[in-house]
Amino acid sequence: MVARSGVSKSSLYRTFASKDDLIAAFAEEENRRFWQWWDEIVERLAGAPSQQIMSLLEGISGQIASPQFRGCPFINLATQFPNRRHPGTAIACANKREMRQRLRALAQALGTRDPNRLANQLALLIDGAYGQAVTLGPDNLKRELVDAAKVLIDVQTR
Repeated sequence: MVARSGVSKSSLYRTFASKDDLIAAFAEEENRRFWQWWDEIVERLAGAPSQQIMSLLEGISGQIASPQFRGCPFINLATQFPNRRHPGTAIACANKREMRQRLRALAQALGTRDPNRLANQLALLIDGAYGQAVTLGPDNLKRELVDAAKVLIDVQTR
């Protein structure tokens, strides 16, 4: 992170009161960027919840396939700092709760029988894809992620 910032460690640490504040600032910026990306997709496909979900999953697949991908920053934070009160972990956990809420809203817009269940299942697929990309690589993840989501959606909308 320091190398990418273009500043020295001492300058970076002088900007923040503590290392935890630096981690929280990183988490907040990642969170802001993630929701900005999400909102752009949802707004572009307004009124088409199925397309919104598929486009989000395809976008996540694209992020995972990037050579720069090093895992979900929110999962990484929660793993690195397991105390849920840690400022970075608190942001990471809030991100995952927000994702489920947003997926639930999309599932409701689809008219699914159990929007909460579909949202939880889609969130599991997403986080599983993040994990698999880090451990086994991104090969075929896009197809598998999108296909699995289609099956889940189909079962919930029959």
